[in-house]
Amino acid sequence: MVESDGDGELEARLVEQEEFEPSAEFVEQANISDPKIYDEFEENWPGCWEQAAALLDWDSPYEDVLDDSNPPFYKWFTGGKLNASYNCLDRHVENGDKNRVAIKWEGEHGDTRTYTYQDLYREANEFAAALRDLGVEEDDVVTLYMPMIPELPIAMLACARIGAPHSVVFAGFSAEALATRMNSADSRFLVTCDGYYRRGDPLDHLDKANEGLDGVDHGVDAAVVVDRLGDDGFGHDLRGNQHDWDDLLDEHSGDRVDPVQRDAEDMLFLMYTSGTTGQPKGVKHTTGGYLSYAAWTSHAVLDIEKEDTYWCAADIGWITGHSYIVYGPLALGTTTVMYEGTPDYPNRSRLWELVEKYSVDIFYTAPTAIRAFMKWGTQFPERHDLSSLRLLGTVGEPINPRAWKWYYKHIGDEECPVVDTWWQTETGGMMITTLPGVGNMKPGSAGPPLPGVDAKVVDTGGEEVEAGRAGYLTVNKPWPGMLRTLYKNDERFIDEYWREYSDTDSDDPDDWVYFPEDGAKIDGDGYITILGRVDDVINVSGHRLGTMEIESAIVGVEGVAEAAVVGGKHDVKGEAVYAYVITEEGQAEDDEMRDRIVQGVEDAIGPIARPEQVLFTPELPKTRSGKIMRRLLEEIANGEELGDTTTLRNPEIVEEIQRKADAR
Repeated sequence: MVESDGDGELEARLVEQEEFEPSAEFVEQANISDPKIYDEFEENWPGCWEQAAALLDWDSPYEDVLDDSNPPFYKWFTGGKLNASYNCLDRHVENGDKNRVAIKWEGEHGDTRTYTYQDLYREANEFAAALRDLGVEEDDVVTLYMPMIPELPIAMLACARIGAPHSVVFAGFSAEALATRMNSADSRFLVTCDGYYRRGDPLDHLDKANEGLDGVDHGVDAAVVVDRLGDDGFGHDLRGNQHDWDDLLDEHSGDRVDPVQRDAEDMLFLMYTSGTTGQPKGVKHTTGGYLSYAAWTSHAVLDIEKEDTYWCAADIGWITGHSYIVYGPLALGTTTVMYEGTPDYPNRSRLWELVEKYSVDIFYTAPTAIRAFMKWGTQFPERHDLSSLRLLGTVGEPINPRAWKWYYKHIGDEECPVVDTWWQTETGGMMITTLPGVGNMKPGSAGPPLPGVDAKVVDTGGEEVEAGRAGYLTVNKPWPGMLRTLYKNDERFIDEYWREYSDTDSDDPDDWVYFPEDGAKIDGDGYITILGRVDDVINVSGHRLGTMEIESAIVGVEGVAEAAVVGGKHDVKGEAVYAYVITEEGQAEDDEMRDRIVQGVEDAIGPIARPEQVLFTPELPKTRSGKIMRRLLEEIANGEELGDTTTLRNPEIVEEIQRKADAR
């Protein structure tokens, strides 16, 4: 354990985890299996990133790998020209893979669609022609407000084909969120749909889209509407500037659009993410650096081969879906699976049914989902043949060791390596994780920085911490997938990501340090454990404890499926630990269980982290992307008036938790 040094630094107290080796069979077939790659990338930096660029076809070769003359506005593969749509479609068709399946799509009710690379090429061309006919020009931002239907990646690739950056807005977001993002991006074009299915019911998406369009200040030139619901639709008539997707494709049947040559630094897409000021940030990703990094990490970390059937069970409305459903896999020419529905509809075997049905080789999902699978029990995956799986991955948040081991054992049969990947919307792709054919796995620890990624754990003064200690994660060199700026807001870009540890008056790139605002600890092998956002810290009697470590200790108690901890006001300690716990099915929620949880925390971390209160709940308040809304849990712990719950996918659970808290 690490004791406090009294200076307000983060503390890490969880014991070291055991290690798991990849099997010899996996290592033998892995895309990367030579540990010398780390030294090779370090010795040849930044030229090492030519390996990523080599995975793409370039219309014009780049002149320099990196231009770092104006930090932090780095430029990658300067002078090079390429097209993302061409790299994801045309070259596979031209190279003899036109009949290889590109997308296997499954709707919530079991309806399916299969697109070969030839099919995808044809429809992306036809929709690109339609967009041009509607007035979309190069560099116009096209907003895509769509659920998990094949028309979404088709629209993304059509936009890329004509050099129009896309801005995907998650379908679960509100009309106001849509309007805010279209206003921010100066977007005059929208692609959406009439609706989609969720837990068996059709949802009226077009009504929400229309409400959002009414809030776009500069007006909208054209909108395209996909008919997803058919006879289950809500009877909306299209407005005067709205067009039916199928009608447009019929009008442009057989049309071909030459892919526009884009400079490597030209914007490929905007991705809006939440910010500390409450206003969403438009993260700008570029064509050459982003696409090469998405392809390289898909190749190196996910071990994707074009013969694979690969499934990332995320939503394309988030960066994970951009990088690891669309651009990375399609650039490599593999088969990517898309699923419209939820993991537990119409039953809790749904995902495993699809793994078996499609003989999925690689499965990539979030710890939130894995914890739900744990809660439901092993009987659901045991009903299905999961032997096709070769590699498992996790993404989105730190995974606690117990959930990691459950995933490894019950889904991977202790044969599949698990890559626990840390990265952000802003990084464009994975940054910290093991290479599955090279490194051992440590449950709960993401792993070392990827080759070529210079990540460190530092104290508040920017000095590297000793092994075993906690601190703050920094990235000390640029990387190809990085964001270039925040859309039309360079000052905020510097303030939010670079100011904390950089000398912002310096022109020397060595003086610029990227700060992702995550706490972390590092062990003697250089493996980094992510402790969560720096604002997910509880200050108990002067000891700054990361919520992830306490939650991991709680989930380590037999019978616990998931937990969230927050800090609540305390007269003596300043803050105390309040724990909200979901138990596995059949587990009694009684004082004996509470005592076991408290003891588990004390054993793993120490008495300083002892929960002041343990409250059992059937669910935790989560956003539509699956993130726990700790702010609301803090308000319950402090007896405060509850804030906005409209962004939750389960707002009703907040009142239930509050009633339980009031009753104690």
